[in-house]
Order: sequence, then structure tokens, then C-alpha cells
Amino acid sequence: MSTDSVQPKSGYWAGFDLGGTKMLAKIFDAQYKTLGKKRRKTKGHAGVELGLERMAQTIHQALEEAGLTPAELAGIGVGCPGPLDLEQGIIFEAPNLGWYNAPVKQVLEKEFGCPVILCNDVDAGVYGEYRFGAARGASSTLGIFPGTGIGGGAVYRGQLIQGSKSSCMEIGHIKVLPGGPECGCGQYGCLEALASRLAISAAAAQAAYRGDAPKLRSLAGTDLSDIRSGILASSIKGGDESVRKIILRAAEYIGIAAGNMVHTLSPEVIVLGGGLVEAMPDLFVEAVSEATRHNVMPTFKDSFKVVAAQLGDDSSVMGVAAWAQKVIQEQSSSRIKTQV
Repeated sequence: MSTDSVQPKSGYWAGFDLGGTKMLAKIFDAQYKTLGKKRRKTKGHAGVELGLERMAQTIHQALEEAGLTPAELAGIGVGCPGPLDLEQGIIFEAPNLGWYNAPVKQVLEKEFGCPVILCNDVDAGVYGEYRFGAARGASSTLGIFPGTGIGGGAVYRGQLIQGSKSSCMEIGHIKVLPGGPECGCGQYGCLEALASRLAISAAAAQAAYRGDAPKLRSLAGTDLSDIRSGILASSIKGGDESVRKIILRAAEYIGIAAGNMVHTLSPEVIVLGGGLVEAMPDLFVEAVSEATRHNVMPTFKDSFKVVAAQLGDDSSVMGVAAWAQKVIQEQSSSRIKTQV
């Protein structure tokens, strides 16, 4: 069932955030008040077919909590990781889930009888902050979310910046240090290889091993997998100056990438999100703000502000529901004009 063959109905919208470890469904009314929600483990290892069935069940459970039926849904927005075919609603590849060519749109439209719109999960989070959170009221915004990798997205005058058929804005793969360390994508010197939480944790583990970060060593040892965002924050509070310098160096690289994007898009607001920012918002926001201003032309220095994301997990699920509403209503309006 294609979006063209299903019409938007009432004012109830579903948002769905598909993550590597958890999935979250929420049902919203027209004012984006949450009416029902359901969070479950993703269990992506079970495969695509069972995974899609699990997604449908989760939406059904959220609808049940909201006291609504599938027939009352106007549309569903799904935020997904990995390269996507936005037109066909297919996840080409989600390595964290082990999913390939997952027909999300087809399965959910058949199950619920309403239009389904897919969106990159970071794009969804940025749009959520633009509509409801830290960038509310701005005409344009840029989002940078450092985590295991570094995700990015941008809203320009109300529209998510997307490719012709797929998502784009891969800010984590902007080259900020030619000849720098190898990135997981196979290129060298990408922002992600230098400033992701994984890169920061690796550098911090080396500092702990050398004896330069005694607080970190006492908290987590030198095992990279144990050095999470909260541990890094505690290490800095405990006096590990070497870890603080690692964070500031990562912020400088993010500032280089953000400066490039300021010259390209001139966003009013740059939103920083993800676990690293949540763990140490003041340090991270101030450092990225200073680094970005250092890397732009004088004309642009006062044209933007850098802020921390406000919505947490809700950014993606609210954002993708609101984006689905926008796309579905625009498609419906376009069809009506064509018929007239």
C-alpha cells in the first residue's frame, strides 16, 4: 500500500523511534500531547520479519494505552538508523540491527491502513528540537549529535534537508583533519574519527593507562567499553585535566565542522545533543560555541547561538511524528490541487 493510496484521517499521529537497543512508540493528538506510549527492547538479532512485527505490536500497545484504534490514526512517522530509501520506505542497511532491505513502510501501512513516513533518526531528533525544543521559533537550525558516531541534520526554513531519495547531512563524515585517523567509513580525518564519544573514550583510556587520568582509572579502569559519557564527566569533576583537554580538543574539531556548516546554511541555532552533551552540557556547549566562532568569517560570528538539546528521547519520536504530519498533509494538499 503506497502513501498515495491512503488518505490522512483524524488528528492523531504516531511517532516511532527505532534504536539499536530499544524501540519507542508514542501517540500524539493534534497539539502533540502524549496520549499513549510503549517502550520495548528492539531485539534486532531476531531478524527483519520478526523485528517489523515487533514494531507493529509496539504501536498497537501504544494505541491501546491511548484508547484509540488503528482506524483513528492519521499517519505514522518512523525514525530509523542506517541508509534509507525515503520514497519506498525501506531501511537499506542497519548494521546495529543486522537488518538489510527492511520494507518498513509497506508492512506498517498494510497493518494500520494509514500513511507511513520514514526519516533518518538524527534528522527526526533535529526536527523535534526545531519544532518543540531548543530551536523552537528559529527559521533554520543545525543539529550535531556526538555519540558512538556523530549524527547531524539541518532544518532550513521549515524543511528538513534531505537527499532526492535518501537522507544526507552526514556531518560525522566531514573531513576536518586531512590525513587524520581512519574512520569506520574507510576515509581518513573524518569528524567522527576525532570527536565521537568512541574517539574521546579511546583517547581517555590511553590517558588512564599512562597514569594521566587517575580518577578515570579508579572509576572505569582502561577498558574502552566501560568509559561512558557519565564516567568522563565524573573524571573531569574529579580533577582529570587530561580528560578535560581531550573533550576540548574534540569540541574544536566539532567547531571546524560547524563553522563550515554556518558558512553553508547560516543557521540561527546550532543544537548539540547526545549522551556526551547531556553529561557535561556547560563544558561542551561553551567549547563548541567558542570553536565555531573561531572558524567562521567575522560577518557570521554573531549570527547564531549554540545550545544543548532539551527533549532527550522525545526529540526523535516527537520530531518524526511532526515531520510525518507535515509530509502527509502536503501530499494530500498537492493531490487535491491536482484533482481540481
